[in-house]
Amino acid sequence: MKHLLKLGDLTPVEITEILDLADVLKAERKQGIKRPILAGKSLGMIFQKSSTRTRVSFEVGIYELGGQALFLSPRDLQIGRGEPVEDTARVLSRYLDGIMIRTFAQSEVEDLAKYGSIPIINGLTDYCHPCQVLADLQTIRERKGGLEGLKMCYVGDGNNMANSLIVGGIKMGMNVSTACPKGYEPDSDIMKWAGETGRYLCSESIEEAVSGADVVYTDVWASMGQEDEAAERKKIFKNYCVNAETMSYAAKDAMVLHCLPAHRGEEIAADVIEAHADEIFEEAENRLHAQKAVMVLTMGEG
Repeated sequence: MKHLLKLGDLTPVEITEILDLADVLKAERKQGIKRPILAGKSLGMIFQKSSTRTRVSFEVGIYELGGQALFLSPRDLQIGRGEPVEDTARVLSRYLDGIMIRTFAQSEVEDLAKYGSIPIINGLTDYCHPCQVLADLQTIRERKGGLEGLKMCYVGDGNNMANSLIVGGIKMGMNVSTACPKGYEPDSDIMKWAGETGRYLCSESIEEAVSGADVVYTDVWASMGQEDEAAERKKIFKNYCVNAETMSYAAKDAMVLHCLPAHRGEEIAADVIEAHADEIFEEAENRLHAQKAVMVLTMGEG
């Protein structure tokens, strides 16, 4: 695996390889086993968008694998002052062994891979969030014993999380549904692809979308860069809350996942998040293990 740009680029076999290695690395960490697989290697971490989980998990992850991380904000890079991404890619490729980037445009991630000569890992764009969904799939697999045939429902804004959950879930044999207000559906090309698989449903009705779901997933109503829309979005999404009523439509043993940060009382009720806290914070932990697996498979030898 050369890069992780989006889950659509990966085969089910490649996703399974990541999840299997993530499980191994997680077990080893809990046993106190440390393997410096990436000893002497450096990961540049470009943050055009701030983060808690992405920064900490990648920085700790590369350290535990024997390498080092360099935090690079727009203030630290000439890219923040207008240097073309193709030039930045060529320069950083001569210094680093890999780049993780968290930014707005998917094209910026794709261009880093196009013009650079080292592995590029997508830490988040407005289009997709592959690292998060790998952690999500790892968590579901741990809790449910597998992925094939399960139903996952996403409730809320058809954003980057919805896009990646649809792709990742369907590629791994899950049935996926989304409950979104009209005009806030996931990416149209992704929905077209998903619809052709026969494993996808998009509905404005929470009851229809959540019905029988094994996993119920949600995210904030206004993502980074949409702060000026927050008040309007609260009105539009007010009925798209994962609460007791929503969960009554799901399977009795349904999991609840949230990529965090969560706004209690908005997209998810406080009692629901607390009732499923073990799952949600295990999901957050699994960012570390899944991303370590990605770094090993992209930056490692062979």
